[in-house]
Amino acid sequence: MRIGVYPGTFDPITRGHTDIVARSLQLFDRLIVAVAPNPRKEPLLPINDRVELAQIATKNFAHVEVEAFNGLLVEYVHSRGAHGIIRGLRALSDFEHEFQMALLNRKIAGQLETVFLMPSEEYSYLTSSIVKELAMFGGPLEDFVCPEVAQRLRQWYDGSKS
Repeated sequence: MRIGVYPGTFDPITRGHTDIVARSLQLFDRLIVAVAPNPRKEPLLPINDRVELAQIATKNFAHVEVEAFNGLLVEYVHSRGAHGIIRGLRALSDFEHEFQMALLNRKIAGQLETVFLMPSEEYSYLTSSIVKELAMFGGPLEDFVCPEVAQRLRQWYDGSKS
């Protein structure tokens, strides 16, 4: 069984992320969506919420599990018996950083491969930051995140305005 790990902050998980999940399942038998704390990005949502929302957003995909992880990605990948890391690339600007990380991971972990996947064109511009900004200003969310994520974001921002 080929296992892939799709790591990210997922703050929040978007339809672009779930598109990458679907594409990953064409290459791997099982996929682990690994939610990272990533304090450098100062996530809006607590990690437990991000894990829960990722579980909701991927509930219709067979052979997908979602869990939080902390620490070095290559160590996590090995601890899960995985064969590869999946990274989404939206634009050329994503590539340089992702390429450096893939080479670093290969240097540290030997044969560990990183697979770069592009989302469908309809999601190629979509970021979690854009979704959060839309939510902050009460914009439409359903085209960009699943309904449960949209509802949670609206609740989050409505609560923070009080």
